[in-house]
Amino acid sequence: MKTLNWYEEMGFAITVSDKNGVILYMNKKACDSNEALGGSMVGKNLFDCHPAKSQGRVRELYEKELTEAYTVEKKGRKKLVYHAPWYENGEFAGIVELSIPLPLEMSHYVRE
Repeated sequence: MKTLNWYEEMGFAITVSDKNGVILYMNKKACDSNEALGGSMVGKNLFDCHPAKSQGRVRELYEKELTEAYTVEKKGRKKLVYHAPWYENGEFAGIVELSIPLPLEMSHYVRE
């Protein structure tokens, strides 16, 4: 069976780190968005890549195995940032970050 690498060229950034914060994988979009920092940061510790003011929150995500989502706007661009723990054999293995570009104006639907 052919292996699908659908995630490599997705239109949003995917970063996977292990339980110690070491970056295991970044897709092309994630590398491109970190170009100013040298592109791929695979093998580096993400705690060292975040500013001091956000390091506490990042550590809390790991310690408590939390999921979080928020939006940010920078230079006229808006994105959704989603962090979720991933598990291997039922054990906490790290955090996955999705960084998804959003239009400045978008529809919101309430479904019942």
